[in-house]
Amino acid sequence: MNIDIKLHKNDLPEDLDLGNICSFDGEFLGLNVRRDPLCLIQVSSGNNDAHIVQLNRETYDAPVLKKLLNDKNVKKIFHYARADMAHIKHYLKIDIENVLDTKIASKLARSYSENHSLKTLIKEFINIDISKQSQSSDFGGELTPAQLKYCANDVIFLHKIHDELNKILIRENRINLYNDCLKFLKTRVDLDLALFRDDIWSH
Repeated sequence: MNIDIKLHKNDLPEDLDLGNICSFDGEFLGLNVRRDPLCLIQVSSGNNDAHIVQLNRETYDAPVLKKLLNDKNVKKIFHYARADMAHIKHYLKIDIENVLDTKIASKLARSYSENHSLKTLIKEFINIDISKQSQSSDFGGELTPAQLKYCANDVIFLHKIHDELNKILIRENRINLYNDCLKFLKTRVDLDLALFRDDIWSH
């Protein structure tokens, strides 16, 4: 598969048209929001393209990217949006609007499986076995071709995966439950940022 990968410094180009359904992912230096900075955000229109934004970590000034993330008319597909939304809110100082999440969708739709990783979903629905070798690597400096390909793989398949999961959710009458879970995402992120990481519903 030929993937059109473009690396952008600081922000997306102003004249870039990605349509009204985009897939997103972020890369950080770790999972602790306050300690581990947001380094990259990648986005795809779903047409085998990946636009990777290497953020300016001194200013996080990316007006085009921020406008896209905040646009209520553009659907944004993430895999495990909770982590990306927390980093983006902390560093870019914005809320992301109109979010879809393949991990939540998978947990509700694929009750026949205990594995809801992106690698597993790509294998099941796209029949491609991707490499996750660059997952735990340094995204804070110059990016290698392997890192760029890893970043691209994290977004180019999400449109298809979400479509397939949506079919199952509708078939099994779980789509309303999925939509209700999405409504809670912003609150879950705010709880994370307030350091309430545990399940507040538990006894």
